Amino acid sequence: MHQGIAFRTAYLVTSSAEDAEEAAATAFLKAHQALARFRRGKPFRPWLLAIVMNEARNRRRSSGRHERLALRAAEERRPGDAAPSPEAAILEGERRRELLDAVERLPEEQRLAVLCRFFLDLGEAETADVLGVRKGTVKSRLSRGLARLRKELPDDA
Repeated sequence: MHQGIAFRTAYLVTSSAEDAEEAAATAFLKAHQALARFRRGKPFRPWLLAIVMNEARNRRRSSGRHERLALRAAEERRPGDAAPSPEAAILEGERRRELLDAVERLPEEQRLAVLCRFFLDLGEAETADVLGVRKGTVKSRLSRGLARLRKELPDDA
């Protein structure tokens, strides 16, 4: 049930499918072992994603990889979308790459807030739970991160 979002979360942090799979699997094991500490009545998904994110951060730090950020979700198309022209597809790919590169260059706190909020489509409260910070902290990190992205990216991107 939570496998897809756990993998995407780990992938956004590690930028590696192999590391993301390992991080998600390890996080599921750690979550299972920590179920007794889970607070009843609290949402499960943010609790699990916090474990996934921590495991993925640890993997990223230990592996030393700084590969470019790539997203499976960015490649998905909605049914019924018209196929873009080759020129439009190239421009779209270039813009996406510029955005992903700019997000990758953000400071980690801002990058993780942006990833949770906009790439994983978590609400501010869920993002706060996943990152283990207050909702106001998420708002300020998002504001700073988005301001930095606006400065770095051209208006037409």
